[in-house]
Amino acid sequence: MFEENIKEDNQISVEEMDADSNLEAFQEEMKDQQEAESIENLKNLLKEKELESIDFQNRHQRLQADFINYKKRVEKEKSEIYQYGVEKLAIDLLNIIDGLERALDSQKDTTNSFTEGIQLILKQFLDILDKHGIKEIEALNKPFDLNLHHAVMKEESDVESNTVIEVYQKGYTIHSKVLRPAMVKVSA
Repeated sequence: MFEENIKEDNQISVEEMDADSNLEAFQEEMKDQQEAESIENLKNLLKEKELESIDFQNRHQRLQADFINYKKRVEKEKSEIYQYGVEKLAIDLLNIIDGLERALDSQKDTTNSFTEGIQLILKQFLDILDKHGIKEIEALNKPFDLNLHHAVMKEESDVESNTVIEVYQKGYTIHSKVLRPAMVKVSA
């Protein structure tokens, strides 16, 4: 009997060992499965974060490009404001220049000091305009250009057709932009 008890104890031990090894194997398998799931979850999370990172990088690049374009636009506007800011004042001054030129044209004696004073003032005005990029449009004996000239009369003439034959009012440009077109008579 003693031997049977030992055999039974050994069988129980073997069965327990089998159960323990099965439990350990099951636990090991569960652990491996959990690690695999955990790794798969981490891979998915990594992919999501990579996509999110790419999205943030694209947004950053677009914002950077938008900011650079904004800076360029502001600089251009600032430059144009400075460049064309004198436009309204220049138009008003052109009327004074026209008046001075008409006064000089009406003077028969160009040698008196009054006439010389008006010529000097006119020259100063024209120098100031030139300093700020305002130039007279050359019109007389030039081909008529709708962008530069305003035709108020058309007359038969022996010169080529559509040629400016008389200037009634001078035109001016400011930095190659027409400030005031020249009022002219054109040959037919």
